[in-house]
Amino acid sequence: MLTRRNTLLRLAAPVLGSLCAGHTARAAQPPQSQAAEPRETLSPALSASPTAAPTRARAAAQTPTRLLLLTTEYAPYMSGSSADGGVALALGRAALERAGIAAEIQFRPWARVIAEAERGGADGVLGIWYEASRERYLAYSQALGISNRIGFIARVGSMMAVDDLFRLRQVPGLRIGTVRGYANPPRFEEMGFQTDLAIDDVSNLRKLLAGRVDLVLIDKGVAFHLLQTQLQSVAAQFQWLEPALADMPLHMALTRRRADHPAVLRDINRGLAELRDSGDMARILKRSADWF
Repeated sequence: MLTRRNTLLRLAAPVLGSLCAGHTARAAQPPQSQAAEPRETLSPALSASPTAAPTRARAAAQTPTRLLLLTTEYAPYMSGSSADGGVALALGRAALERAGIAAEIQFRPWARVIAEAERGGADGVLGIWYEASRERYLAYSQALGISNRIGFIARVGSMMAVDDLFRLRQVPGLRIGTVRGYANPPRFEEMGFQTDLAIDDVSNLRKLLAGRVDLVLIDKGVAFHLLQTQLQSVAAQFQWLEPALADMPLHMALTRRRADHPAVLRDINRGLAELRDSGDMARILKRSADWF
């Protein structure tokens, strides 16, 4: 079985390599909110003072941006049971801190995350794949520095070849398990496979074990995390199929309903760039390698 350590170290290698070469790359993009701080109350006399407007302007400038960001349980990348929230949340929080942004992060089922983001029920999402159709209501940050390797899991002994999607599409009665609300790789969507939707990845793997689907489309890190935790007793009955279908970077994204989202995104991207250039991004990735 392939290990998670190798998966994350592969993802961290470009960052580590660029640091050793003295390369200073830039990257990043948006998110987060909480309750507003109480405003100062000014007496009529102070309000009439010629210094009142500059005073209020300075106070506004010193008030930190506050964001409410939504995410979903997607261990080991985002997890409410992890001390640091998972590697993607650790990267996102570090970038937000560097940008001077105060963020509250709340976990929701993924379909609800997307629904709330679309209607502006939160300021944005932390840990999301880019999908063009979501640009209508979301503005994306640059990548967080980590990608999801999306591919197929099958039952052990499966002779199915996944290197040619056109040939795979011709398999009679083929059913592929996917998760409701996930943005699947474009190559997968273009093929028009028969899919069976589930609420989450572990439900899909259980359907695969029961023979209700033939393949599961899943991130490699998530798959092996689940096989080492919730499905440890049956892990030997699954196999990862090479090659992977796509590498999909994780981002932050802000709702376009927030009027200042362009400025906040610029701050987030600056925080991500500083995180990368300082070497802290590589250190977070290396520290989290034991999760894989």
